[in-house]
Amino acid sequence: MSDSGPTLGVRLGFESQGVRLQISAIAPMKSLRPSVKLSAKYRQILTSVQAVGLVEPPVVIPDQLDKQRYFLLDGHLRIEALKDLGHTEVVCLVATDDETFTYNKRVNRLPAPQEHRMMVRAIERGVAPERLAEALGFNVQSVQRRVRLMDGIGEETAELLKDTVCPLSVFDVLRKMTPLRQLETAQMMIGHNNFGKPFAMAMLAATPEAQLAKPRRRGKPAANPVTREQVARLERELASLQMQIKSVEETYGLDNLHLTVAKSYLTKLLSNVRVVRWLAQQRPEYLTEFQAIAELTSLPVETSAAAE
Repeated sequence: MSDSGPTLGVRLGFESQGVRLQISAIAPMKSLRPSVKLSAKYRQILTSVQAVGLVEPPVVIPDQLDKQRYFLLDGHLRIEALKDLGHTEVVCLVATDDETFTYNKRVNRLPAPQEHRMMVRAIERGVAPERLAEALGFNVQSVQRRVRLMDGIGEETAELLKDTVCPLSVFDVLRKMTPLRQLETAQMMIGHNNFGKPFAMAMLAATPEAQLAKPRRRGKPAANPVTREQVARLERELASLQMQIKSVEETYGLDNLHLTVAKSYLTKLLSNVRVVRWLAQQRPEYLTEFQAIAELTSLPVETSAAAE
């Protein structure tokens, strides 16, 4: 490779090391309403900081005119909580970009597997479950349930689902299956992008007796019992649906490219007033469809549902 060309690299969004700053040297980018401190969210943050310390450092950017001052991009409530608790210093991440919208835009609800890892790590570091429950606003039983989330879950299944949005109840269902069946169910859930408990329950109902962690209890027959034929049909339908999804995945990239090119072409075409006028007079039905395609921002859900 020649050294004469430009060097390609990934631009870091933060400096590699955090810095300890005086809270008085941090200027907030927005003012908080007095009522914010009465909210449940603020009380939870305050209790969490008091019980286990600051988990996520605030994000700041240096003031270009005053090297001793920093602007606060993210973490206004955390800074206020630290002030109320009497802290004078805080470790911050120093951003290289001042786009404040970026941080909140990429915040997602913490999935159950990540909650599990966070709590296990905290307990390993000596935080008592009672203190953790108080900090997070849970009861002790909820914390213990999250800590035991992966008990009885196969390693491969846990790895597949570690960053998914599976609720706690799904893992309760998976625990009733053998590790191999857990893995099959996890793959089906990912393939269908469906992590709800009803889907997991359907997979459990379709699970043969030999693939259950414990044999089914022989109790009173249900009012509308699921027959073996219905279970077999469900398995066939699920297998067929998975094959269809794989087929769509193989052509999705090319189809999406064609749609993107067509959308760009139509957008450019409709920017010509003479073309729009001719279509409106001669082919109004074409104009309506062209405009709908040009205005697409994502594939409509109704189209996918109709195709099924």
